[in-house]
Amino acid sequence: MQTLKAEELTETYGTKVLFQKINFLINERDRIGLIGTNGTGKTSLLNVIAQIDHQDAGEIEKPKNYTIGYLRQTPQLDANLTIMDAIFAGSQAVFKTIRFYEQALDKYGTDPENTENQRQFELAEQKMNQENAWEAESNVKTILTQLHISNLNQKIATLSGGQQKRVDLAQTLIQAPDLLMLDEPTNHLDFDSIAWLEQYLAAYKGALLIVTHDRYFLDRVANQIWELSFGTLQQYPGNYQAYVAEKATQEVQANAKSEKAARLYKQELAWMQRGPKARGTKQQARINRFNTLSTAVNAPAKKQENLSVQLGQQRLGKKVIQLKAATLKLGSHLILDNFSELIQADERVGITGNNGTGKSTLLNVIAGRQNLDSGIIEIGETVRLGYYTQKIEPIPEDKRIISYLSEVGQEVLNANGDHISVTNLLEQFLFPRAMHGTLIRKLSGGEKRRLYLLKILMQQPNVLLLDEPTNDLDIGTLTVLEDYLAHFRGTVITVSHDRYFLNKVADHLLIFEGNGVIQRYTGQFTDYLKQVTAVDQSHKTREGAKKAAPDKAKEKTAKPAKKVKLTYAEQLEWQSIENEIDLLEQNKRDLQEEMTTISEDYGRLADLQKQIEALDAQIDHKMTRWEYLSQYVDE
Repeated sequence: MQTLKAEELTETYGTKVLFQKINFLINERDRIGLIGTNGTGKTSLLNVIAQIDHQDAGEIEKPKNYTIGYLRQTPQLDANLTIMDAIFAGSQAVFKTIRFYEQALDKYGTDPENTENQRQFELAEQKMNQENAWEAESNVKTILTQLHISNLNQKIATLSGGQQKRVDLAQTLIQAPDLLMLDEPTNHLDFDSIAWLEQYLAAYKGALLIVTHDRYFLDRVANQIWELSFGTLQQYPGNYQAYVAEKATQEVQANAKSEKAARLYKQELAWMQRGPKARGTKQQARINRFNTLSTAVNAPAKKQENLSVQLGQQRLGKKVIQLKAATLKLGSHLILDNFSELIQADERVGITGNNGTGKSTLLNVIAGRQNLDSGIIEIGETVRLGYYTQKIEPIPEDKRIISYLSEVGQEVLNANGDHISVTNLLEQFLFPRAMHGTLIRKLSGGEKRRLYLLKILMQQPNVLLLDEPTNDLDIGTLTVLEDYLAHFRGTVITVSHDRYFLNKVADHLLIFEGNGVIQRYTGQFTDYLKQVTAVDQSHKTREGAKKAAPDKAKEKTAKPAKKVKLTYAEQLEWQSIENEIDLLEQNKRDLQEEMTTISEDYGRLADLQKQIEALDAQIDHKMTRWEYLSQYVDE
């Protein structure tokens, strides 16, 4: 069994002790979720284990051949490399073999008549057979497909931050190390990718150490929770739900113990005030016990306080936001297509869907940062927007915390109309007075986001736009943010991929499907996912026919003499084409259902019929491609 052992690990940052003399074992098949408030040292602990940073004291023991894969919060990729070169940059021999095979296959697929391309392809196949690399290559392609990475020749420098994160995740997973450490792996992932990652990690043969804010993800993946707090590491068996239950039990027991100690202290204090003389051993021992008890009772409690957000806000009228026939295209991407929506006071709107479909763009339109190509957007006169963007505004790194917030004001009103100073507000947000003069560059990434959130709320908005607010915030902060939004007397519009957060915050959903298609759903997000899953399951009735179809296709069309395998682009097309056919057929059924509800609107009927005919043409084309590609799929 491959085991990593840590003894007496200690790490400090300036004068702050992140963890002190902590001990732990990581065994094969362990599934560990590491949690703690931002700034407590979670990432620092991962850096120490990965030997990126060296601990101040203590030892880490592991076998000589022990390998560690580490997905960091910020991708560490060479911007000059292509995706393929970055993904296969590892030292494993199998990576070089697979990369050589992919390059040879790409050239051969482009020009199969070229003699040199044929020779290189045969040599690449031979190497793949000799090193039994086919399973690894299949695993690589599965990972790339599930993370929606297609163009392997694209330069890293041209990718968005979210795309780079997914490439970095693919590179880390492909290494298949003994210990897989993932720091916020679900950031920038679509729901289908998150669901796949949960299944992939459940079957992973090595050990996992994961830092994440995604509570559903922790429940499905973790079999133990580690909590880093005040320099100590507490270990709890079970998933996140089990941790919450055990933590509640411990707090009840601690409170009972504290109350008992307080009562005993009062009794002993009364005895001490009578002036006992330490003439006997028993009396001196009682005095010593009183001194010990006094120290314990009067010591400041080391308790991870919850954030308390109870700020006032401006009055909001009935009219909030209305979009009429809004159309917007960015480059070749259609974002909004004749889109109309009325958002009223106190609504809770969740915006979700695949990456790159325009969710954040809609928030920018509402915030006035992006103009429509056509259509109208109307903002109510009483609306006071607060916009928490996915990428926080530039914060002067050499500015001190209190100075940054003082730009908004020296004090704000709470929900009761009382004045709260910036100093008190910072303390409520877990920034103790000793930190108020701290330079912002010394804060962790999560602490900076918490500070940014506080600045937005200090402006006392009545309409909140939240773009992926759960990214890089700790679970404790998210819990309080959810509670704040539940009592917020205004409108909330949030873009998120966090299932738990959407369930807590939103009751009306806009699902962006791409190409200007936006579905509406009323209810909890997990109910929507169940509905979509049920529809997908019903489509599997065609599986038997699909399995038999390749043989029939081979009878009709003989394989070309030279082409023997799918190119990589065709492989990706094959893996997605059935889902695309299902989606087209579902769209057709939806249109047919709409036709049954229309009896006298002949103009609309004619329009629907044209759309159905266009869908039929697309389905026919996809089925033709499916039959062609099926000839080259390995049975």
